[in-house]
Amino acid sequence: MLTIVDLKKAKMQALKDKDENRGNVLGIIINAYQLQTIEKRSKNEEMTEADVTRILTKILKELSDEKEMYLKGNNQTEVANCDAQIEVIKSYLPKMMSADEIREVISKLDDKSLKNIMVTFKKEYAGKADMSLVSSIAKEFNH
Repeated sequence: MLTIVDLKKAKMQALKDKDENRGNVLGIIINAYQLQTIEKRSKNEEMTEADVTRILTKILKELSDEKEMYLKGNNQTEVANCDAQIEVIKSYLPKMMSADEIREVISKLDDKSLKNIMVTFKKEYAGKADMSLVSSIAKEFNH
């Protein structure tokens, strides 16, 4: 699991390398990670890999939206900055399950109802499977 220590080391390296984009996005990730950690501790819970993935995915979506705004404004410099930051985040995201891997998991389930499939993937594969892909594949098993 990605830890705050890993992120801080990566940010220090980015600063040493004078990689401003990497340093900026790592700073955003670190802040979000720390806020989530505080929230979890207040509930006597620990950070999980799914929590980290949710943080990264949320920041990735925000950056993608920001990039779209810069594309509409024809600001190629900021588009390039967003692309660089998006690549940094993607490097920390777990590999997503392929459609075949999702089908394999579903085929092994005793209860192949849409509800059970979605619950199983949300619990056991959070952040590792695209839920819209899971949903569309689950519908194949329910026809």
